[in-house]
Amino acid sequence: MMKTMKTILILAGIGLVLLFGYYFARNLFRPARYLKFIEWMRDPQAHADWAITAGEQCGDAPFTMPTDGLVGFIWGDSFRIGHSHQGIDIFGGTESGLTPVYAAYDGYLTRQDSWKSSLIIRIPDDPLQPGRQIWTYYTHMADENGNSYITAEFPAGTKEVFIKAGTLLGYQGNYSGTPNHPVGVHLHFSVVKDNGKGNFLNELDKSNTLDPSPYFGLPLNSQTNNDIVPVCPITEQP
Repeated sequence: MMKTMKTILILAGIGLVLLFGYYFARNLFRPARYLKFIEWMRDPQAHADWAITAGEQCGDAPFTMPTDGLVGFIWGDSFRIGHSHQGIDIFGGTESGLTPVYAAYDGYLTRQDSWKSSLIIRIPDDPLQPGRQIWTYYTHMADENGNSYITAEFPAGTKEVFIKAGTLLGYQGNYSGTPNHPVGVHLHFSVVKDNGKGNFLNELDKSNTLDPSPYFGLPLNSQTNNDIVPVCPITEQP
């Protein structure tokens, strides 16, 4: 019994060391983008040059920017063990319900019955790979209690409504999916793969999403961007 208990304690100790090591390394080697994100959240007005602008288009990239703000987290960023971010998070630097969100590209909008803060738009013909269907997903458009900021034109249950790029969808919010557990005010946007049968795959799994970089003409992949805050046009940053 004592031997078994000793083994358990040793294994538990090793587990704790590994866990603390992971969090130490994660904080020590955070991308420089993260430090700029902290600065932005403290004082957005002081760093207006770090923000993208809704409706702008980078070069010949097909998508327009869906909202105003700092692209604080990008595709592949990790917030915890085993997590890999499936899209981009754009922080408007305002209170909840104030920063507008627009469609980035033409498509067919659906809002499922249970969706309080989310929309998905089907794009039948991927502008970067003609013949492939993709989906664009927008979420966090509700207050911390789940009161929706999505425009009245798209109530829960909306299916396959055609909209043009630039259509107002709603406003950035802080709904996490659990009432009274708010997140920072932002828009989460992702490009989701089709399942081959005319429906979207589970957006919560990064492997079911696409790198948004070429769609926006910005460095939005964490594997290749450690220190650049994505803005258009891309310039050297301190």
